[in-house]
Amino acid sequence: MTSTADTKSRMGFRRGDPVAGDAYLLVIENESSSVFPLPRSGAVVIGRGDAELQVAHASVSRRHATLRIDDGVIRVADLGSHNGTRVNGERIADARRVASGDVVMVGDVVLVLHVSEPARATRVEHNEGDWRRRLAEELDRATTYRRGLAVVAIAAADLATSDAVAATLRRIDVLGRGDDGQLLALLPELDRAQAHAVVAGWLAAMPSLRAGVAACPSDACDPDTLLLAARAAARGAQPGQLADAADAATELDLGGRRVVIADPAMSRVYALLERLATAQLPVLIAGETGVGKENAAYAVHFWSKRGGPFIAVNCAALGPDSLIDSELFGHDKGAFTGATAAKAGIFESAAAGTVFLDEVGELPLGTQAKLLRVLENRVVTRLGEVRERSVDVRIVAATNRDLDDEVKLGRFRQDLYFRLGGANVILPPLRDRRAEISVLARRFLADACARTQRPVKAILPETMQVLLTYAWPGNVRELRNAIEYVVAAAPDEVVEPGDLPQRLGGGEPVAAEPVVAAAGAVATAAPTSFRPIAEEVRELERRRMSEALAASGGVRVRAAQLIDMPIRTFTLKLKQYKL
Repeated sequence: MTSTADTKSRMGFRRGDPVAGDAYLLVIENESSSVFPLPRSGAVVIGRGDAELQVAHASVSRRHATLRIDDGVIRVADLGSHNGTRVNGERIADARRVASGDVVMVGDVVLVLHVSEPARATRVEHNEGDWRRRLAEELDRATTYRRGLAVVAIAAADLATSDAVAATLRRIDVLGRGDDGQLLALLPELDRAQAHAVVAGWLAAMPSLRAGVAACPSDACDPDTLLLAARAAARGAQPGQLADAADAATELDLGGRRVVIADPAMSRVYALLERLATAQLPVLIAGETGVGKENAAYAVHFWSKRGGPFIAVNCAALGPDSLIDSELFGHDKGAFTGATAAKAGIFESAAAGTVFLDEVGELPLGTQAKLLRVLENRVVTRLGEVRERSVDVRIVAATNRDLDDEVKLGRFRQDLYFRLGGANVILPPLRDRRAEISVLARRFLADACARTQRPVKAILPETMQVLLTYAWPGNVRELRNAIEYVVAAAPDEVVEPGDLPQRLGGGEPVAAEPVVAAAGAVATAAPTSFRPIAEEVRELERRRMSEALAASGGVRVRAAQLIDMPIRTFTLKLKQYKL
């Protein structure tokens, strides 16, 4: 940070008015910040040309906006700029009064107003709605310019605690009161370690506090997930303890299987599974591919205390109808060519246990009718036999299809759907439980490094930001595979964005190996097939736009600047490429 004198000289402050040492602008341009002191009275023009506060950013007009200070009142007005002026995210048409802590945007340059005031006993405590809006504004800046930001939640904090905390906060910090009664503190420009140091001071003075900390981008990049993580950590903290969102996950040990839960929705889902386990109802688990349906099914088996085995069956991989029936229900000797001996099916083999039918929607209609009989009467008939055999088995089924639609299309029996759906459990996709992404990524990284006997790597904040803003169509399975790829392919001890798989915005494909031509000249290996050049250009353009969005935390203006594309063109192509 430059001194006041240096800043005045560098920014071109030429006015003769006395400078007030208690009012200034924090100027954040690109990836740097500086201080611009304000006069006690008069006007300050902001722009790229003839202006007192000169900024070089291309989004700022030559004479963009003006700040006028009159009798302690500060107003900002736009000067007909091309990209407009915003106060706290709202574009202004007329002069707008601003106060300490307000954020003024001239183009893409951020100006934060700070005015020192006489010490006061208490600070304004925002309601949750206003506090969330400030959080969203600060998050947009933090992810765009890769600045630190931390959120602290304090459980069961009274007014005395609020006043004590407020007395230690900086002018740029924001205090709020959550709808659940928790005290909330927004700490811009602080990383996780710095936030820990601040809260440690609170705990030293007030040893009964229970606090939770979450940081951007290490834990989350969106307001809801960041606040959720801090709140969950605070609720789990003991008196006098600071809990970190990175350590607040719950790990279930299901007889050797480990399931990590850091999202309230998943906590409720597994609590429901534990209750269902004590009944004998069949359970139908719905969710996208890779979302963790087999772990959920195993939890039902584990908590049910059934003494038999857990047998998982991928219904989509069983083959022809006759093979499916043989695998599930068994066959007698000579029932078909190659049946040289009698064989018990899966339902018999799982006596006193659980059968997990993954992708049950793939079963043919004939097999569905036989499965219904197992559920209704608890009997099976082997292929080639006429007598029925009793079975003691619990069935848990899963599907990534909409079985309501499958029933309407005649591809799934309605009576079987009703029977299987005695208890429906839906697993949300990973993109809807973002509080788990950073936790799972770190767990998968540690596990993969341990398996390969490599030193545990560290995930850089900018890399975590990419992981947190990716949509994860393959859910938890895709995240695990991506981390295992990083452990195998990345050479360094830290994980950089370029180390990630290409579909996440990582490195480019390996270039073709050079080959030696007959005359001794070096040439590049020719492709085995050609594609229209326009198609390849569109593919490259779509990939670069996706990478820019990930790098900018979803801020379109910043993403367009990163790839030097006009924002109007960028917005149009977002719809065209369905990004």
